[in-house]
Amino acid sequence: MNAELTLSPILNRPLKLAVLISGGGTTLTNFLEKQAAGELEIEVPLVIASRPDCGGIVKAKAAGLRCEVIIRRDYPDIHAFSTAIFDLCREAEVDLVTLAGYLSLIYIPDDFQYRVMNIHPALIPAFCGHGFYGHKVHEAVVARGVKVSGCTVHFADNEYDHGPIIGQQTVPVKGTDTPDQVAANVFQAECELYPQMIRLFAAGKIKIVNRRAVIEE
Repeated sequence: MNAELTLSPILNRPLKLAVLISGGGTTLTNFLEKQAAGELEIEVPLVIASRPDCGGIVKAKAAGLRCEVIIRRDYPDIHAFSTAIFDLCREAEVDLVTLAGYLSLIYIPDDFQYRVMNIHPALIPAFCGHGFYGHKVHEAVVARGVKVSGCTVHFADNEYDHGPIIGQQTVPVKGTDTPDQVAANVFQAECELYPQMIRLFAAGKIKIVNRRAVIEE
C-alpha cells in the first residue's frame, strides 16, 4: 500500500521562510531579489547563522531582517542545538525552513518534517554527503572529469544531503572548466531552481509518496 502525504499549505499570504546560513548569504540575497522582482511571494521573518563571522549576517541586517546566531559548540549535543533553532522557527511562525549554504547537521523534529528544504551544488546522489560542501564539491567534479553537474533541492532529514529529492537542474561541464567556473554555472542554476521549488511548496503541488517527492502537474 502506498504511503502518501500531500504538502498543502496553500496560503492567502506570502510564505514565511526561515533562512539558515553559514557563509556569504548569496542564496538569501537571491531570495530577496526574487521577492523584490515579484517572482517569489515570501516573507523572511528569521535568518539564523551558524557562526558570528558569516558574511550573510551583514546582508540580512542591511535588509532589515532579524538575524540570530546559534553556534553548535554552545550546546551539549545536536538535539539541544536543533531545539534552539526550531524554537526560534516556531516563535517566528515560519512555514518553511530553507537551508542556504548551511553546513551544520540538525535534527528535524516531527512538526517540521517535510518543512525543511536544502539545496546541494551537485546532482545527488553524486558528490554529496559528509565532507562534500561548497567548493569541495566542484573540485571533486572537475577532478573526476564528469561531463555534467548541477544542483539538487531536497527535503532535509537527519543525514547530510539525504531526504526526498524535489527537483534537479543540470549544468554541462567542459573539459577546460575550472572549479570556479563550475561553481559559477551551478550557482546560476541554483538561483532559478530553489525559488521554483519554494513556489511549488507554497502552491501545495508537492506530495510525498513512499518517501519520494512527487510534483503535481
